[in-house]
Formats: sequence, C-alpha cells, structure tokens
Amino acid sequence: MGLKEGKIFSRLVYLTKGTIMETLKSIIRDVPDFPKKGIIFKDITPMLSDPGLFQKAIDILKGRYEDKKIDRIVGIEARGFVFASALAYALGAGVTMVRKPGKLPYKTHRKTYSLEYGEDSIEVHQDAFENGQRIVIIDDVLATGGTLAACVDLVQNNFQVELVEIALLIELDFLNGRQKLDGLPLYSMIHF
Repeated sequence: MGLKEGKIFSRLVYLTKGTIMETLKSIIRDVPDFPKKGIIFKDITPMLSDPGLFQKAIDILKGRYEDKKIDRIVGIEARGFVFASALAYALGAGVTMVRKPGKLPYKTHRKTYSLEYGEDSIEVHQDAFENGQRIVIIDDVLATGGTLAACVDLVQNNFQVELVEIALLIELDFLNGRQKLDGLPLYSMIHF
C-alpha cells in the first residue's frame, strides 16, 4: 500500500471507529515536561496533519456557526490562527488576529494580564472590527483561562461587537479555566 492509499485508509478508519469526538481525542498526544517540567502538553499536531480529521473538526465548528451570521473569527496566537483561518474560510467570514506585543504592524489596543509567574500582553489592531459585527473567538486549548479572558476583555472593552461564542478544540477541565470567563458562551469540542 502506497503513502496516499495509507492516508486514505487511515482516515477511513478514524472516521468509522467510534464517534468522531473519541477519535479526535485519541489522536491528541501527551508530551510530558513540555514546555517545562511537570506540565503535560496536549499536542494537536497529529490531528492537524491528518487531512480527514482536521477537516472533520472544522466541519463540526462550521455546522455550529453556519446559520449564526458570523462576520469575524478571532484567532489567538499562535495555534488559534490555524483554526480561525480554516473556520473563517468555511463560513465566508473574516479573520482577526490577536497577537503578542510588537507583532502587528498597525496601531493596536493592548491588554496586559497576570500569569502565575508574572505578566503578559496581547494586542489587536485598532481597526480590527466594525461596530455590530458578530464574532467567534477561537483557540486550541483552554487551560487556566488567563489569555482567553484577556482576549475577551481586549475585544469587548475596545469595540462594539457581539460575542456569539468562544470556541475551543480542547478544554482541560481540571484547571478550571472556564471560571475566569464569567459565564460567557463557551463551546469546547473535547474535554480532558
């Protein structure tokens, strides 16, 4: 069996055994002690490299938002960009990037927030949205919720937009990041 046939066979096996959520969850691998000792990193790259599974994940999100008249998908640096771009394309929406300081070329709004051991900041262009736009904020993982909460604050405090929902591929339930989002509409595809 050649490489192309192997990928097709692999994709069919993934899409027929169990539910798609179980399959997506099973392909996400644990990487111990990354980025530092004691952390178990949830690596989504095997799912991203499988065209059938990545497409299925985006299709699930598309189905969730396709009749909600979404104008903009907001992706958080860096893995959030992958999902934001694909979902925006599928919905016919635009993409807005929320980035670390100094990465965006035009005038920005900035939000500084506390981390467990210090502070960090994120930025968005000052002309990122038009008043009244309906948006979805998307990222790969909800862990402690600090970056995501900062992104929501950044957008809601600087623009008159309607946050339809926050979408995540993975939520690490044991870290209670959802609590930092103060009852905001939140959808997580996979829970660990």
